[in-house]
Amino acid sequence: MKKIEDYVRSIPDFPEPGIIFRDITSVLQDADGLQLAIDSMQDCLKDTDVDVIVGTESRGFIFGVPIAYNLHKPFVPVRKKRANFHVRLFPEAMIWKYGSATIEMHKDSIKPGQKVAIIDDLIATGGTVEAAIKLVEELGGEVVKVVFLMELAGLKGRERLAGYDVASVIRYEGK
Repeated sequence: MKKIEDYVRSIPDFPEPGIIFRDITSVLQDADGLQLAIDSMQDCLKDTDVDVIVGTESRGFIFGVPIAYNLHKPFVPVRKKRANFHVRLFPEAMIWKYGSATIEMHKDSIKPGQKVAIIDDLIATGGTVEAAIKLVEELGGEVVKVVFLMELAGLKGRERLAGYDVASVIRYEGK
């Protein structure tokens, strides 16, 4: 039986020399790889009491929605600022290694006291999820778990999320 690492394509020297880009497209394009990724991420939540699943744009949506569906929990998207919502939004700036942006979520998407799990495909520097955590907490939610498919440990994103229960299915030591 293949491990999830066997489905990840590694592209050396992208986006810059010395970096190995870990491409999840190859995971998504294989039915067994996709199922294994979702099941493995969902297993990280097996002992966690959670009310809401939050996913960050865009790959957090890919993994977060089926997990929310399987657990029969609501799904809340965290989107980049360009989104055209018809309700009031709540923004948070994020900064990561290659740039910065603003993310948003609906102001009424998290209720005070709700236990939240955040799902994303990758933790690198941790900036995106750190911003998502701030949004959830400012709305009164409690982040009880953060789950990633992959972790680039060399970029120390886990340190940025110190104090939170962070899990990753695959851990790469480099950048």
